[in-house]
Amino acid sequence: MQASTGTPTQSSMLSTKEVTSTVTTIKEHFEPVTCPPEDFDHYYEVPQADGSIKLVPHRNHFPRTKANSIAVPRDLCLSNSNQSLMRLCEPGRGDLDSPKWRELGPVTCRHPARSQPEIKLETSTSSTCEAEDFQHRYQFQLRDGRIVTLQHLNRFGRTKAGKVGTMRDLCLKSNGLPVTRRCLAQQAGAVWESLEDVMCHQGSQYEVSQQLNTLHHKLGEPNPLNSYAVAKEVRHLLAQSEEQKKLLPADVVTTEAIFRTLAEVEKNAELGTDLLGICSDLMATNTDLLRLSAELNATNGLLHSFESYIDALPQQLVPRESCHQPVAKQMVNSSAEEGGVKIINYAHIGVQAMMSQNLSVFFVNPSCHNITGIAIYGQEAPQLLPSYSGFWFRFLYANESVYTLKTEALLEVATFLTEELWHAVHSRGANYLIFKVYAYDTLFVETTVERMRRPRSKVLSISIPDYKDKLPFPLPFLLRNENQKNPDSRAIQMGSGCGYWNYETWLSDGIETTGNNLIEDPIIVCYAYHLTQFSFLLGGSYAQQRITDIVLIEVASWHERVLDRISIVGCCLSLFGLLGIWVTAILFKNWRSQASTMVLLHLCLALTLQMILLIFLNTQDVAEQLALERDARCIALGALLHYSVLVVFSWMLIIAFMQFQRFVTVIGFRRPQHYIAIAALVAWTLPLLPTLLLVALDPQSYVPSQDQEDTHTAVCYPSGYGLTYGVVLPIALVTAANALMVFCIMHSVFKVQTKKRQLIFQQLRLCVLLFFLLGLTWIFGLCSYMRFGIAFSYLFCVTASLQGFVIFVYFVVVNRSTRNSWRALLNGSSFKGGQQSSEGASRTLSRSTTQSDKTTVASV
Repeated sequence: MQASTGTPTQSSMLSTKEVTSTVTTIKEHFEPVTCPPEDFDHYYEVPQADGSIKLVPHRNHFPRTKANSIAVPRDLCLSNSNQSLMRLCEPGRGDLDSPKWRELGPVTCRHPARSQPEIKLETSTSSTCEAEDFQHRYQFQLRDGRIVTLQHLNRFGRTKAGKVGTMRDLCLKSNGLPVTRRCLAQQAGAVWESLEDVMCHQGSQYEVSQQLNTLHHKLGEPNPLNSYAVAKEVRHLLAQSEEQKKLLPADVVTTEAIFRTLAEVEKNAELGTDLLGICSDLMATNTDLLRLSAELNATNGLLHSFESYIDALPQQLVPRESCHQPVAKQMVNSSAEEGGVKIINYAHIGVQAMMSQNLSVFFVNPSCHNITGIAIYGQEAPQLLPSYSGFWFRFLYANESVYTLKTEALLEVATFLTEELWHAVHSRGANYLIFKVYAYDTLFVETTVERMRRPRSKVLSISIPDYKDKLPFPLPFLLRNENQKNPDSRAIQMGSGCGYWNYETWLSDGIETTGNNLIEDPIIVCYAYHLTQFSFLLGGSYAQQRITDIVLIEVASWHERVLDRISIVGCCLSLFGLLGIWVTAILFKNWRSQASTMVLLHLCLALTLQMILLIFLNTQDVAEQLALERDARCIALGALLHYSVLVVFSWMLIIAFMQFQRFVTVIGFRRPQHYIAIAALVAWTLPLLPTLLLVALDPQSYVPSQDQEDTHTAVCYPSGYGLTYGVVLPIALVTAANALMVFCIMHSVFKVQTKKRQLIFQQLRLCVLLFFLLGLTWIFGLCSYMRFGIAFSYLFCVTASLQGFVIFVYFVVVNRSTRNSWRALLNGSSFKGGQQSSEGASRTLSRSTTQSDKTTVASV
């Protein structure tokens, strides 16, 4: 090999371009990681002379942006809510992963204002997709439980380009979302996206979803239904669904569509109370359900429609004419309180409020009494007014002191416009203030799996109708520091503080968070120059459950009912069999003192413990109650059931090994002294290891998930990785080992060449006994767990639930010694304790070649 010289050869020379590229790569490696610049296409809504809107495509650009930062496009892109389009640069999931832009769906922006630089727009010949018939398959269940799949002709309604259309007849996917179809804008005009092999599902929840869908379509007819009647019917249907645990993501999506339609009619306070009640009801629903509906932007649509509608009501509720006048009859519907919304009328001082359990709205006219804010308290105190939502409140004036408010011990949330701020906005046309208090953040849904921050206080929304500019002076708001309850210094380092919702994620740019100690200060004071929804954000890495594979509609209830009945009958027979074994052991001392019977009784004890836990203690009702209370008893109950299952399999493995020694390794076979005590020590202590490990590492895996509670399948038992590695894996290993040993045993037994019918019958009987005794029925259970088909579920339920009964039949009913002992006892004869040895009566098949006429199935 030639030595390298100081003069580079032509092949080793780097071009200037290569050097520049290398330097850039190294520079990017050591500098903060970023998302690269990226072009993206979207549409602008361009008003036409005839009043219509035409969608025209446009290519925009996001600049290079640091990880965990928000970017705005080069050309202004505003939503209908006047919010700028933003895009998050998400950090890589590992040290070697590069940051990447968050995915953007189809984007449609309002036409840019004339004050912005002129943007060249291309033209499109058509901005809508016309209504179109669509054929798909429909799977539903008949009254007798049979599943039927039929072809169905449906229809997509007329839809604007860039939007998604839904079908006339409700069509649900297995996750409970409606099947949608996007209208794509192309150079030749708007066209529908292609859909193939669509299967719609109908479960027990379908009826309410269909009624909501019908209401939505009737609102769009030439003679629509009365808006008040529609809103009340929506509340009734949602309450009915929630009560029966049948609410689906499609119901939230349809409700949002109804909201949008109702928001287009003339604004009225009576309808506003119903809309507030609907939002309050939805805030109490399952969070995973709301996250699924957010895939179609339903939660953001609800928020935007609700806030827009409410912002149009103050002139009706707190007009200037009502100032200093006696309180008149409420302007809202008399059934408001019946629907869960309480009205508080202080119009004489310029305040009126709508309050529900999860959401409250305060309308304020500062001109009446100089009231410019609201303070919320968590406990009762003098001079505080009670609310329907479980909190107390008082009104704040423009001359309030932020410092004084911060020192109030019971304060939860507060905000007010200072005198200089109110006079400034009032001089520019503002007359009213609206404060909305969301008790939870359930409607503020982030669809990403990993959240960097999450709200830990009530969400406070502030609106000033008819005021669109940036605030001339800072707006103060105070929030309870939830981090104080469980201090975490890392949360502060990872971005804790006040933040606002931008209809995609929680941000904190443009907000000043004050305080000397964000870990220990009970109240955090923040200032903002814009209006939106505010909350206290706790920094960290908060993983959300992946919801893409959630199945909420399963047309399999008929099979489930049959399997449940089979399991109940089998478990009852097993309990009867186990009871028979225990009675036999109590009555016949010699039988229970035999070595083989002792091993059998250990197995029966574990089976009895498991059956009692499953049938009497760890039931669905008990598990749901314990899970609701987040009680440690659910973890203890689940761990005990987990332990009992593993003990059963430990004894089955020991018995399988003993049978293997008996039938396969006959020559020189000799069991050690005290082998039963050794086996008991191993079988009853070894399962403690995985059980205690799971309790220590992931105790919450024993607590039923919200989905299990909603589908009434709750049980305190491992789930997730705890189920996979703590239950399924040990069972699979033991079942595989037992199956191998049974194969060797049967191979050894069937090697015996015989034509005697009795011996052949005994060989087959031994095969059946070992199949049940050693838990080989769980082969069917593992196949069912891996979704190999419904047939394995039936086989597993039929065989596994009968284990105790089969053991009773073989060791008590069929065994000649115990049968004779029972016969003698029942006949009143003198019984000498079963002196005939069970082991002698149950001689092994390895000796049956010479004594086949006296052989029975081997005992344990």
